[in-house]
Amino acid sequence: MLKRSPAARPAASTDIPAESGPVASRERILDAAVTEFAEQGFAGARVDAIAARAGINKRMLYAYVGNKKALWLAALERVYEAKRRDERTLNLQRLPPAEAMQVLIRFNFRYHTQHPEFLAMLNDENLQRGQNLKESHRVAELYSPLLTLISEVLARGQETEVFRRNVDPMQLYISMVGLGYFFCSNQHTLSAIFDRRLDSVEEVLTREQHIVDVVMGFLRPER
Repeated sequence: MLKRSPAARPAASTDIPAESGPVASRERILDAAVTEFAEQGFAGARVDAIAARAGINKRMLYAYVGNKKALWLAALERVYEAKRRDERTLNLQRLPPAEAMQVLIRFNFRYHTQHPEFLAMLNDENLQRGQNLKESHRVAELYSPLLTLISEVLARGQETEVFRRNVDPMQLYISMVGLGYFFCSNQHTLSAIFDRRLDSVEEVLTREQHIVDVVMGFLRPER
């Protein structure tokens, strides 16, 4: 018997399985969108490719999420939500203030090294001047509790005199993530400039400790 060629397979393979509901299907679409956008960028990504990755037809993709711009915003919110979800598991409230701050610093750096899709989408959104993110109320809601938490950790550290006073929690957060973000997003060019494999385990761990030392040194109260 002749084998059927892949091109002759029925198109039903891209339909939603009967047991999949709207929630499960939307999750598959967003997973596929994050992958496609991270690899191809907003300009290069194709809705057809996202539908194929998700195993769903375009008609249902549009029904569950929307057009390419809506897909991008939903995927962007998804990567922010994933980071904040993992951040909440740190239970910083239960740790001494200095330890809590170091845990948060290390978490952010390691997250960036382990999630290139997060960096890729943020870089692309910045190229678009944040126009899509401005339409999201969800991301702002995600970061408001984080700044509150950092403020609480700072207050506890100030009460026990391990942290300096008058620290802006937003500026502190931008500094701690910025020190790691630049290293990760520019790893290839920095490696070429300095002729060092900055993606090696040794270099990554060295950078992580450097960031901890810099931020904690800033927070140390003046004597």
